[in-house]
Amino acid sequence: MFVDYAVIYVVAGTGGSGAEAFRREKGVARGGPSGGDGGRGGHVFVRADPQLTTLLDYRYQQHYRAERGQHGQGKNRTGRDGADLVLRVPIGTVVRDADSGDVLGELVEEGQELLVARGGRGGRGNAAFATPTRRAPREWEPGGEGEERRIALELKLIADAGLVGLPNAGKSTLLAAISAATPKIAEYPFTTLTPNLGVVQLPGTRTFVVADIPGIIEGAHVGRGLGLRFLRHIERTRVLAFLISVESANVQADYELLRREVRAYSEELAEKPHCIVITKMDLRPAGEAPPTVDAPDAWGQFAISAVAQRGLDELLEGLWAKLREVVEAAAAVESHPEAFRP
Repeated sequence: MFVDYAVIYVVAGTGGSGAEAFRREKGVARGGPSGGDGGRGGHVFVRADPQLTTLLDYRYQQHYRAERGQHGQGKNRTGRDGADLVLRVPIGTVVRDADSGDVLGELVEEGQELLVARGGRGGRGNAAFATPTRRAPREWEPGGEGEERRIALELKLIADAGLVGLPNAGKSTLLAAISAATPKIAEYPFTTLTPNLGVVQLPGTRTFVVADIPGIIEGAHVGRGLGLRFLRHIERTRVLAFLISVESANVQADYELLRREVRAYSEELAEKPHCIVITKMDLRPAGEAPPTVDAPDAWGQFAISAVAQRGLDELLEGLWAKLREVVEAAAAVESHPEAFRP
């Protein structure tokens, strides 16, 4: 089961209390206080793990608690710190405070960690309260409470190119034709119920990742169909490909609908470079020109047949060239940000 959203409750460990003790050893005159400090409570971390692809585990268990710190002991012995709790999540997970909605962080690299709840400090033992004029204090401190909070885990797949289209536009068929992915393919709408990723391999050891999401329908940005739930999975892509079936009665209207829905969901997503792909050209007589779309913002238009393997090389090389252009532009901004200021 593909689960891309979960809300869990985490509690960091309570700190150990300080100890009240006095030295009573043979040969040690006026031993004095010897109560040690308590140990720190365990923190709660979230860590990106490349072996995970879903948040399924957090659907069945919602409460997590780190270990508390051990109490201080006599002979000035400090209590052991509580063990930290590490929650593993897939790469691409966004962590939010479930109550305020604030983003706590994003985990986009293997092994990246995020502290989501801090363990309580250990309390001081009575040895810490000794002074030259107060040599036998009996004060000690309890350990501090660990932080507790509800956090929302939201998975956004990381891909280079995202396929966007109406139901039955041929997205899954294309993904299966250009990669080793095996998405479900059928002749009815909403065959794709979960996002799929595929790795495209081009000559010369060139590779990039393509994401296929469920079909978009009018009103997807407000919850109609499956689009709203899965549009987040193309937020991290660098380029988009709008797929329109040659069977469409009005390819221009379909394109404009897709653009409206993407823009209504996210202005930033709508500004990503995009191309137009007319699919299922095998349904047209050989040699017949594909329909064209009036799209001045698109960087290219392609006509393909994934079933007949026609036009795929041109599409993939076009996507690769645009990806390299986007990556190089981003690298230039990072190297010389002042040159790109308005």
